[in-house]
Amino acid sequence: MARPTADSPTNPRALLTPAGLHILLALADGDRHGYGIKLDIDERTGGTLNLGPATLYEAIHRMVRAGLIAARPRKGRGTPADDRRKYYTLTAEGRRQLTHELARLDDIVRYARAKDLLPQTRRSG
Repeated sequence: MARPTADSPTNPRALLTPAGLHILLALADGDRHGYGIKLDIDERTGGTLNLGPATLYEAIHRMVRAGLIAARPRKGRGTPADDRRKYYTLTAEGRRQLTHELARLDDIVRYARAKDLLPQTRRSG
């Protein structure tokens, strides 16, 4: 039986890289092409996570191979440029991994707040 790799979705201890986490977050509310993913990450992080094309597409391809996202063409749904682009969608496994990672990070933040390492902040909404 093959052993799960570090980026395998079947490895329960696999941690997402910062780029991987942000890619899944970008796809959580709908399909996007690669540049759309980059723009979403830039906006959400205020430009503090700047993924160059090689880093972005290497992470995307690794996540496609791991079954966290899927690639598909989006023909006839927009401009001719849209027809040439490959769109990415979050898979059920990708959503599960995103939920797992966010819960793990939430646990860390709650622990840090309990230790007075982070200020208590009010959440709006």
